[in-house]
Amino acid sequence: MIRLLTAAAVALTGLFARPAAVAQDYPARAITMIVPFPAGGATDTLARYLVERMRAILGQPIIIENVGGAAGSLGVARAVRAAPDGYTLSIGTSTTHMLTGGLYPLSFDLINDLEPIILIGSEPLLIVGRKNLPADDLSGLIGWLKANPDKASVGIAGVGATGHLAGISFQKETGTKFQFVPYRGNGPAMQDLLAEQIDFMIEPASNFRGLLAAGSVKPFAITGRARLPSLPKIPTADEAGLKGFFASLWYGLWVPKGASKEVVAELNATMTRVLFDPQVRQRFDELGIQISAIDQQAPDALRALQKSEAARWWLIIKASGIKVD
Repeated sequence: MIRLLTAAAVALTGLFARPAAVAQDYPARAITMIVPFPAGGATDTLARYLVERMRAILGQPIIIENVGGAAGSLGVARAVRAAPDGYTLSIGTSTTHMLTGGLYPLSFDLINDLEPIILIGSEPLLIVGRKNLPADDLSGLIGWLKANPDKASVGIAGVGATGHLAGISFQKETGTKFQFVPYRGNGPAMQDLLAEQIDFMIEPASNFRGLLAAGSVKPFAITGRARLPSLPKIPTADEAGLKGFFASLWYGLWVPKGASKEVVAELNATMTRVLFDPQVRQRFDELGIQISAIDQQAPDALRALQKSEAARWWLIIKASGIKVD
């Protein structure tokens, strides 16, 4: 047992150690983290929570710069054009750093013009229906949709948004047909779900916490690979009979292409240390975000995820003929 504990301690020491080759003067001044959404949203809230802990480790201020617009692509473009010196960070989601590459004619290479730092974590989507929907589980929902082709409606937070694409994939996997109703964000869509103006939604699980607690909506399944600790009674889609149906909103951190390997290693070590903190892990559980496994926290793992997700979702975007203004 003593040997095992000693080995674990050595492994963790190596995990959090400052890269030996990194320049001793980095960082020597304030760092900017670009958030590709307006202040107050989920990604902005997460970024502000993380920078407080990164600042304590790096010893320099980290300034949040909100650059919204075009599903986050304006903020990502600003990061791409920044100097590759480690003083501009780009935090974002699977929407801003993967989906937009299939939706917009971007002026940069979304996959290759940023250097990945770390996959922070992911949040599964939740398939949830109006309270009086005549189905009690996912199989019942699919059966009801098949019995009423093109009559049901699903609310989405905009054309090409995560829930829209997940809905298209859901149709394909289940052989169902229903109408998509676009809204300006999840808030208005949830209001109509409560008012029973639409039938169901497939959106990030954290959006529905208050509604679930109040018993105002009917949950059917989580689209993650495992149940959420905060919602343990809700099965995964895979458990509920829809085998292999997975979709999530994931979060990552990048720097402009050309940043040195030493800077990338320093930032990765900093974030790995942050994500290992028990208080951070507890807060993520409360938010419904699953921290990436240690073997998925290397920069190459984030690059691989971007590529595999793009191969899947860009094909769905192309086949569906989605047009984004």
